[in-house]
Amino acid sequence: MSATSECHEVTLSQGAVHVTRFRPMPPCRGVVLCWHGAIESGRIFHSRSGKGLAPWLAKQGYDVFVADQRGRHAAPPRPARGVDLGQTDVIREEIPATIEACLHLANARRLHVITHSWGGVLVASSLGRYPQLREKIISQAYFGTKRSVRSWTWQRLLYIDLMWKGVAPIARRLCGYLPARAMRWGSDDEYAGSHRQGVAWVKPSAWVDLRDDFDYSAALASGGLPPTLHLAGANDHALGHPDDVARFARECGPHTQRLVRLGIANGLSRDYGHLDMLTHPQAIIEIYPLVDAWLTDHARPGEA
Repeated sequence: MSATSECHEVTLSQGAVHVTRFRPMPPCRGVVLCWHGAIESGRIFHSRSGKGLAPWLAKQGYDVFVADQRGRHAAPPRPARGVDLGQTDVIREEIPATIEACLHLANARRLHVITHSWGGVLVASSLGRYPQLREKIISQAYFGTKRSVRSWTWQRLLYIDLMWKGVAPIARRLCGYLPARAMRWGSDDEYAGSHRQGVAWVKPSAWVDLRDDFDYSAALASGGLPPTLHLAGANDHALGHPDDVARFARECGPHTQRLVRLGIANGLSRDYGHLDMLTHPQAIIEIYPLVDAWLTDHARPGEA
């Protein structure tokens, strides 16, 4: 089964979210929205050569939409000094608008959501703030998603404490945004506001919005998330440590969930890390089918 791709734009009050759609051959098994994390774009889900989870799911029969948040890839506005956007804007505007746009384009009532890393924190926050959005989500799969980082490893001390919380704020103040590409930290730069808010949440602190004090943890305590598959790399020692992923799953309130540690101990060929759980050639054989099975298992009759 082959898939074709097309591009769409979700216009917002300032700038736009770009969406790449991978359309399957009929019949369609369901609709999927993919949401990336910090200092990256939707490319984590699809390569220029047509590989990745998004085109793979389309070949399995899913209508797949991959978002590029504002400031990522070609989605305007680019990060720059004076651009006053942050993760609150993603939570309150980008995610709800993109979900509605994808449902409209697919002529569907509900969809599945797949995220990577910090993207899961943003989506979960949006679902906490807007309970009506939860009714539009069939199920979810979160790859390497954590919020606060409490695991004690040398990688955590280097990547989180020294680089993300120490060096990055200096670079952000100098440039007016986080120049992640120039620093060879990620595939895309980050708005100053997004990084500032993200640093606050990575610390062992309350899951509360810095702008209006909205308590996301309290909001999710009643109802929780839609059924969610939490995937953690056994070789991820900082950006999505299995202990931090498990802690985030508990923080998201009561919900149908499964936590899978992606490694040799669970019968896989290798211990996966934060990125290669999506990009390694073996992931196509060992991990992608886990996601497909989860989406299928939680679809209602007539809704894959």
